[in-house]
Amino acid sequence: MTTSFYQNFKLHILSFCQLSKDAAHIYIGLLALFIWVLFSRKPLYSLKSLIPVLIVAVGMELFDLRDDLNSFGYLRWGASFHDIVNTIFWPVFIVFFSKFKLIGKA
Repeated sequence: MTTSFYQNFKLHILSFCQLSKDAAHIYIGLLALFIWVLFSRKPLYSLKSLIPVLIVAVGMELFDLRDDLNSFGYLRWGASFHDIVNTIFWPVFIVFFSKFKLIGKA
């Protein structure tokens, strides 16, 4: 059985950064949020700032689901749901709290 290019790429990134898979999802979600806010110049509290995070999270999981089907013969929905939640949790938290001005007060 061969490993897909996507899975090899993830393994190289994880070994370089020395992160667990769960931690990598958290960082990727935060990175997607902050890059979007920086380049779109939308405010952090905009709920639209979560769209790129969701797209990145679902996109990564579509590749994982495809590889799961090829490797295991079935889809691991629980693992994919877990990864999506890991990716979007902190961005949702940050946007929610900045929207209601619960963080960032001087």
